[in-house]
Amino acid sequence: MSDENQPIEETTEEVVSTQISTEETPSETVETPQEDSTPTVSPEEFLANFDWQNYEEGIEAVEDGKLKEFETLVAENFVDTQGSDVVQGKVIHMTDREAIIDINAKSEGVISLNEFRYNPDLKVGDTVEVMIDTREDKTGQLILSHRKARTIMAWDRVNAAHDTQEVVTGFVKCRTKGGMIVDVFGIEAFLPGSQIDVKPIRDYDQYVNKNMEFKIVKINHEFKNVVVSHKALIEADIEEQKKEIIAQLEKGQVLEGTVKNITSYGVFIDLGGVDGLVHITDLSWNRINHPSEILEVEQQLNVVILDFDDDKSRIQLGVKQLTQHPWEAIGDTMNEGDKTKGKVTVIADYGAFVEVAPGVEGLVHVSEMSWSTHLRSAQDFVKVGDEVETVILNLDREQRKMSLGIKQLTQDPWTDITIKYPLGSKHTGIVRNYTNFGVFVELEEGIDGLIYISDLSWTKKVKHPSEVVTVGQELDVIVLELDVEGRKLSLGHKQTTDNPWEKYAKDYAEGSVHELALTEIVDKGATIVLNEDITAFVPGRHLDKQDGTKLAKGESAEFKVIEFNKDFKRVVMSHAAVYKGVEADNVKKSRRKMADNAEKSTLGDLDALANLKRKMDDDA
Repeated sequence: MSDENQPIEETTEEVVSTQISTEETPSETVETPQEDSTPTVSPEEFLANFDWQNYEEGIEAVEDGKLKEFETLVAENFVDTQGSDVVQGKVIHMTDREAIIDINAKSEGVISLNEFRYNPDLKVGDTVEVMIDTREDKTGQLILSHRKARTIMAWDRVNAAHDTQEVVTGFVKCRTKGGMIVDVFGIEAFLPGSQIDVKPIRDYDQYVNKNMEFKIVKINHEFKNVVVSHKALIEADIEEQKKEIIAQLEKGQVLEGTVKNITSYGVFIDLGGVDGLVHITDLSWNRINHPSEILEVEQQLNVVILDFDDDKSRIQLGVKQLTQHPWEAIGDTMNEGDKTKGKVTVIADYGAFVEVAPGVEGLVHVSEMSWSTHLRSAQDFVKVGDEVETVILNLDREQRKMSLGIKQLTQDPWTDITIKYPLGSKHTGIVRNYTNFGVFVELEEGIDGLIYISDLSWTKKVKHPSEVVTVGQELDVIVLELDVEGRKLSLGHKQTTDNPWEKYAKDYAEGSVHELALTEIVDKGATIVLNEDITAFVPGRHLDKQDGTKLAKGESAEFKVIEFNKDFKRVVMSHAAVYKGVEADNVKKSRRKMADNAEKSTLGDLDALANLKRKMDDDA
């Protein structure tokens, strides 16, 4: 052995000697030394098993197996506060503001209770997920975060819950446009208003700061949006109830339901998971304008099943069928010819419906409202809500129909029509209407007469009655004709005055000569205004003066009347006849002959008549 190893060997020998000496040294109480039973260890074996680390560093070496066992226990029971993983912690204490969490670290961590707002039932002993937020704050405290831990784990949970259709619990944080914001596993999800409940929700605020169960119905991974539904849970339960209820439905069955929704055409009733419709006509025997008049939402009532389709998805219900029909209640208390009072419920163009008993209505046709033959709208006589007296005209109990009348309460004005309105009598009436052929004048309620357009004026050529009269105007008339059976009355207005053409026939007799001025030059001649009623016509040939020139507009000259026809209101004059001495009698004779021929002519004679007229004009 070299010199360098010499001290070691000596030292080893000293150590061995010391150990042997120590082992062999008996206690002070032992007087007789005993033989050493320890087996003798050779130097080589001793050196091979000597703990050099303990000798050099003063630390006893630990076996690899025990070291691994220790590392395993540390990993299982202690948390590395330098990591960023989500760990499980246990609530060991709670204050008004904080929760103390044990995560098996060297010290407990602290979390603000604000992070547990979604879980107001948090208590000591609960296990929660946390992350290390701050290893040591300025006071050396370990600060944890539950919110961060939930956020990291949330998307995995949300996706898993969506895939498995798991029911999750969420905390309704606040209200937003169209719905609510819900905290689900730390993620803000959207709860649409339509997905809160199966029935319409009016007060959203009642759900704020409450925990509710939801189903995750939609996830948008691109925009990190989550949509949840509470309605889906209710519908699932309702669907089960619905199957049970549908299986037991029978026509005529009476059930208790709740008014779910009211529309203009009826009411939807919730039968406990199954909806049925009560049409507005099946709500009440009385006529109603809208179901809200007798029912309101959430009201409970009994209904009877009237009908349903094969799969019972559409159920028709009734309410009025649970009470006696009003027509059965009236019995024999009403008969034809009886007078009765009622209330106008509906007005139509053809008449009005009057409720004469609860649920019993009769129709008053517009023709039965007045004796007038000039029919008007029912609204001109009554309005909804009016209390009216009527007479029962027809009663059909089997068909449950009733016809009523109002005009029958007064005497028919045509009963003594010949006494009140004899032929030739003069009266004053009101213009109610006019047509192209005449005017309807009302003498009294129920008595209308017609004035033909030809009987409106002696002098004017009326093309339409509106040129002479207006609706509502008072007008004097003469009774011209009376048909009692046909209830027709013919009237005349012009007959209330003398016919001025009788006087004009004398003033402008054929052959008379008058000094006049031409008023207007017209096609084929000229006109002369004789007065407000008469305008004479002068043919073009009869405008020639004696010197061969023609009369001009406004020029005065003598004119002879060569034709006067009061029936056709026609006057023809001639200036040439004055100086030519053409006899008026010859002209008149020719005109009459032409008129007679015209009356006897047919369409095939029109050419001959035209030739005759030209010949007569030339002679004149």
